[in-house]
Amino acid sequence: MAEIVTPRPASTVLLLRDSTAAAEIEVFMMVRHHQIEFNSGALVFPGGSVETGDQAIVERGELYSGGDGLDAASLSFRIAGIRETFEESGILLARPKGSAALIDAARAGAIEAAHRAALNERKVTFLDVLIANDLRLALDALVPYAHWITPEGMPKRFDTWFFLAAAPPDQLGAHDGRESTDSIWVSPREALAGGDSGRFKLPFPTMRNLIKLGKQARVADALAEATGRPVVTVMPVMTRLNGGRQLVIPREAGYDGEVFEVGALG
Repeated sequence: MAEIVTPRPASTVLLLRDSTAAAEIEVFMMVRHHQIEFNSGALVFPGGSVETGDQAIVERGELYSGGDGLDAASLSFRIAGIRETFEESGILLARPKGSAALIDAARAGAIEAAHRAALNERKVTFLDVLIANDLRLALDALVPYAHWITPEGMPKRFDTWFFLAAAPPDQLGAHDGRESTDSIWVSPREALAGGDSGRFKLPFPTMRNLIKLGKQARVADALAEATGRPVVTVMPVMTRLNGGRQLVIPREAGYDGEVFEVGALG
């Protein structure tokens, strides 16, 4: 029997804003570089693995706010989500020390210009960036939305928490040009249509979360619906039927079903 790979902890953030053109939400998404091993060429939300440096920040409670009542693992997922969002989009969910407001777009842009490239190249740590700029991560800006674990039997597995967050005003975001080659603000409706037409490659969890997100017309509605709602862990079970593949997930997870025909899982 093949050894079951232990899933790596990871975080994904759905950055949201209200569309100015229609009564619908827009979400920040990126196209993964075709040479990236996992989800190459796919349209995805910012995110990635929890790193040792994230766990180091957990031990520095003065560097974040909104983490009351959370255990170390929960804190590390949120810290990783904010770090990955900054690395991959340039959008920073943080507050100046002593302030209740998120940093403004001008200061976020200056911090991005000074540190983002070095952070992506691992020349500095996220801890260094926070200390140098006297920042406090806004952990309370993240609302838990979903929890997916890659099926057993896959060669690379992730234990991923998905979070919703309202994008700070005027922080527009841009892909890093390394792990991602393009970025867009797109409505769930448009992203799903692009998946149907072949314009976009949408991994199964991304597609299902876009469908769920598209049921809400405004950011405030999405955040209110997710706040306090129990998150049901999804670890799909793959089965084969008539030459194809099916994924079975818990119906109570809120994805409008439990058996789905799929191509590539992603």
